[in-house]
Amino acid sequence: MRICIDTNRYRDFCDNEPDVVKIFQKAEWIILPFITLAELRAGFQCGTLAKKNEGVLTKFLNSSRVEISYANEDTTHHYARLFRQLREQGTPIPVNDIWIAALVVQHDLLLYSRDKHFDVIPQLSRIIDKGTPFRRNVTTNSCRT
Repeated sequence: MRICIDTNRYRDFCDNEPDVVKIFQKAEWIILPFITLAELRAGFQCGTLAKKNEGVLTKFLNSSRVEISYANEDTTHHYARLFRQLREQGTPIPVNDIWIAALVVQHDLLLYSRDKHFDVIPQLSRIIDKGTPFRRNVTTNSCRT
């Protein structure tokens, strides 16, 4: 199982939430989007435990099962299609989460996030209900020619 984690699930893991820890332990790969990494570091900078939190994050990133995922040109095409789809649906979500969704779709990952707004993207495969993978087999191409 290859999971892509959002900021809230990383925080849950750090807080030793039992169900989240189990998912992390079962995952063969844990993908940390560059956006999630940036959100975490921004949060650290605004808090009083920046050095400690950065140390914990560095240890996490040094795991052989953790990989940072960066956007590339292909990601921008996925982003653009998702942006248009969400606009046409009338269901906007935060810009950072569109980037995360684009990486999930591009790399065929399971998204692990508590954010309910990802539910409006039918082509996302997600982990729900205490770790149950929910893989959607929907092809959505909202770009009309």
